[in-house]
Amino acid sequence: MLFVADSAKEKITELVQNGGLDKDYFVRVSVTSGGCSGLTYNLDFDNESKPNDQIFEDNGVKVVTDLRSFLYLCNTTLEFSGGLNGKGFYFNNPNASRTCGCGESFAV
Repeated sequence: MLFVADSAKEKITELVQNGGLDKDYFVRVSVTSGGCSGLTYNLDFDNESKPNDQIFEDNGVKVVTDLRSFLYLCNTTLEFSGGLNGKGFYFNNPNASRTCGCGESFAV
């Protein structure tokens, strides 16, 4: 399961409304090789599912990920932090053994 915190839900709702996206769009999360810790998170809006997608809905937000990425993301919570010290969207990933200083990449 992938989870969506209230803070992330509010920001996603705002982005969907301001971006003029229709109800067919969902949040796509993936993990790719890269970054200083070895793996990098990717977050985007999409409206096309793929055959091996894992589909979750939490807190009224549909989140989709590919099967390979889900192995790294299981039980992860998408969060959002704003303000002067805010990070924007970030992942609270219990599977990560370490993260880089900027929070953009992780290792398992």
